[in-house]
Amino acid sequence: MPANSWPENDSYNELDPLNSLFSDLPDSEELQEETSTSVSLPSRFQGRRRKAALVLTIVWSGTIALHLVSWGTLFVLGLTTIIGIHALVVVFARPKRYPEQMQGDLPYISVLVAAKNEEAVIGRLVKSLCNLEYPGGQYEVWVIDDNSTDTTPQLLSELAQEYDQLKILRRKPEAGGGKSGALNQVLALTKGDILAVFDADAQVSPDLLLRVVPLFQRENVGAVQVRKAIANAEENFWTKGQAIEMALDTFLQQQRTTIGGIGELRGNGQFVRRKALSSCGGWNEETITDDLDLTLRLHLDRWDIECVFNPMVEEEGVTNAIALWHQRNRWAEGGYQRYLDYWDLIFKNRMGTRKTWDLFVFVVIHYILPTVAVPDLLMAIARHRPPIFSPMTGLTVTISMAGMFAGLRRIRQEKEFKISTYLLLLLQTLRGILYMFHWIVVISSATARMSVRPKRLKWVKTVHQGKNEQ
Repeated sequence: MPANSWPENDSYNELDPLNSLFSDLPDSEELQEETSTSVSLPSRFQGRRRKAALVLTIVWSGTIALHLVSWGTLFVLGLTTIIGIHALVVVFARPKRYPEQMQGDLPYISVLVAAKNEEAVIGRLVKSLCNLEYPGGQYEVWVIDDNSTDTTPQLLSELAQEYDQLKILRRKPEAGGGKSGALNQVLALTKGDILAVFDADAQVSPDLLLRVVPLFQRENVGAVQVRKAIANAEENFWTKGQAIEMALDTFLQQQRTTIGGIGELRGNGQFVRRKALSSCGGWNEETITDDLDLTLRLHLDRWDIECVFNPMVEEEGVTNAIALWHQRNRWAEGGYQRYLDYWDLIFKNRMGTRKTWDLFVFVVIHYILPTVAVPDLLMAIARHRPPIFSPMTGLTVTISMAGMFAGLRRIRQEKEFKISTYLLLLLQTLRGILYMFHWIVVISSATARMSVRPKRLKWVKTVHQGKNEQ
């Protein structure tokens, strides 16, 4: 068993019934009338393997065809230019200014944590969450004990005696659905207008709620994601790489939202408006990445997601290559699943033109480009020529470097930078680029694997060591 991971017993065939419902998303006029056509989630989840196989066939055959036609190189150069223009707009967009104080009454907040075998970190987390600065006690903390087999239940019972706002829901052994099932089960018991979701290893600042709540003053904001940081970043090459990756991710998400593109949820440190969550059917129990799935459904339902650098939530990074491989494969597969599940709604432009275009660029860079790497390289070797997608690969690496550098610089929040600081950021960026090459292997293997293997859902949780426990 690799470090930092633990297999759940929950596994579902893709045709199994779903516990929560999801309605076909209405257009803007239907939204005003609050009417929609009911569509069950299981029907949307059928045939994932066939869809993945079809996409893989199109991408591979298209890559081979581009090598054989005379205009293939021009096509790639044109696509690279178009995507490059969008990427430049994203990178150089001036970031938004967010309100720092709440106007009017503060909303009630329900803080949710789904925990399974978290004895190493649950005490620190509960103490932190139950001592947040928020006037009038206008928040509650719910910990869902998902049938833990260690001392987590006993620790929670002791903590409940100490903190009045702590509430505990214990799931039965037969309860399924992974983290999504746990969150859906507690949802009816909560009373918050805003739902804040954290992992058990989360470390937050006392003023977190006060800094996030003002962002919900714009009625169309359905969710807010705070920056994720790696608490054990200095441990080794892999944790340092994850810290740089998080800086890049938050920078790109914030910049994309600035130009009207898509912001994404990242699970830990996500805040969701109850009204928005209800409008798209709660958390999806038929996906292995509940945050990425909810991201797409919120945007399809015409909600916006804001992503901010500060405040942040710290979490433990996985500490070796094997653990990283398993974690990233789950992220890649879950992210890819959502496009297979909701492709028809995306093509109907339910999100609006700006978001749909931004999503297209992201899919091409993040999923399509790594997928074409194998046939592109094989054809290049066979025809004794450079890979035809080299220009786009070069663009992706350049944009990633710029994003990493800018993200790391934004985190430091220094008004004046010395030359030594710039050199340090540059070295960190080069390390980050080297680290990020693992995504090429992860994405290409995940998209191919989903096309050939029998589909099943398997939730895998990261084991938290609590190494930073004070």
